[in-house]
Amino acid sequence: MMFEGDGGAWLGIDLGTQSVRALLVTGDGRVLGAGAAPLTGQRDGTRHEQDPEEWWKAVCTASRAALTGQRSLRLGGLAVCGTSGTVLLTDPEGRPLTPALMYDDGRAAPEAARVGTQPSWALPKALWLLEAYGRGRITHQPDVITARLTGGTTIPTDSSHALKTGYDAEHEAWPPQLAHLGEVLPEVVRPGTRLGEVSRAAAEATGIPAGTPVVAGMTDGCAAQIASGALRVGAWNSVLGTTLVLKGASARPVRDDAGVVYNHRAPDGSWLPGGASSVGAGALPTGADPAEMDSRAADHEPSGVLTYPLSSPGERFPFLAPEATAFTLGTPASEADRWAAVLQGVAFTERLCLDYLHYLGAPIDGPLTFTGGAARSAYWNQLRADVLGRPARVPEQIEPALGMAVLAAYGTGATASLVEAADRMVRIRTVLEPRASRTARFVEPYARLVDELETRGWLPTPLATHTRTRLNQKAADS
Repeated sequence: MMFEGDGGAWLGIDLGTQSVRALLVTGDGRVLGAGAAPLTGQRDGTRHEQDPEEWWKAVCTASRAALTGQRSLRLGGLAVCGTSGTVLLTDPEGRPLTPALMYDDGRAAPEAARVGTQPSWALPKALWLLEAYGRGRITHQPDVITARLTGGTTIPTDSSHALKTGYDAEHEAWPPQLAHLGEVLPEVVRPGTRLGEVSRAAAEATGIPAGTPVVAGMTDGCAAQIASGALRVGAWNSVLGTTLVLKGASARPVRDDAGVVYNHRAPDGSWLPGGASSVGAGALPTGADPAEMDSRAADHEPSGVLTYPLSSPGERFPFLAPEATAFTLGTPASEADRWAAVLQGVAFTERLCLDYLHYLGAPIDGPLTFTGGAARSAYWNQLRADVLGRPARVPEQIEPALGMAVLAAYGTGATASLVEAADRMVRIRTVLEPRASRTARFVEPYARLVDELETRGWLPTPLATHTRTRLNQKAADS
């Protein structure tokens, strides 16, 4: 067993939408190396595909960059995360037969209606692929990379990525209603399970030493949660990038008849409930300098307009509304006002997500952590803390790749628990305190947004009523 002080490190690889990132991290959380390589995709209406071969090339580039100058380092292991709901078909040797349908590919809406899931889930997209191509094994994004790394052909998938393909995480089995798919479905293991070792051929391509243990990863949202250290019951991590994902820790699954909140199984058997919204930084106007616009947006608190900033059509969390579209009520006074409205709209949605979790009875009284690309904005972080009216922590590293390095440390036996690994490897950079006067400014626009979402028929009335009750209670307590 190796950990801090013995010269070892772990590698985390994150297969994102726009790039692959690799992070080399020691047992005490020091980053020794980082690498990245861009990814491209094909978008056309509801179609969003990527070429799986491009993932491998990007992994090779990013890994070599992260390992530059570290030839004498002992690499303890690695893990890979990917975008949740991204799926493709492979042949018996593990070679891709189809393009990868990305998490937001919308062509499987009829299949989603038939199986009772959201179109963003992997199961309807897998059924669409099987109908369109006729054959192949259902494969998740990281499985392509772990198979190439180990030289295997039938590498199991992890239960985290399998969740949106219909896997029953509670009973740890494929459900009977998918039995007709037979061998098309992959074998499933818990995250952190050892899958094999890096082969000589993969070592030559990636620079990762041959024999390095490869362990099963998790989805990018769960990876970011691990990177935040939000693994104790009641703790939550809010991942803000192109879209918004909230992930928390619970001793038992959070039940949601609407299917908005789903539950990943943690490596130790506990639960990681959460949901993914379609609002996020992807709704920000392009071509502007974010730092300059953040500075100008500070003069518009609150904004003169109200925005629901969907990055793409359809909403998944805190309510399910496939027909939802982005909207702005009023006319922005300036580009800075428009920018401010998007930042605030995302924060309002984040607050509504937490209200929904409270409505479901989820434990939300633990620490809140901000990660994701948008957490680089100090202004937006403080704004979110103000709108939420609660403290928030920002780690030094906000990359899902860090979460995979932590999982690799746990999966290779460096620690007794994932929580212990995260406690050692996750470093908190900033603790933000909400400013009561600013929180009060945003109560009225938040309440108006709740009313508007209910009026449009997207937000269920029981949730809207619960949210208003919470607002009134907090006002009475202040």
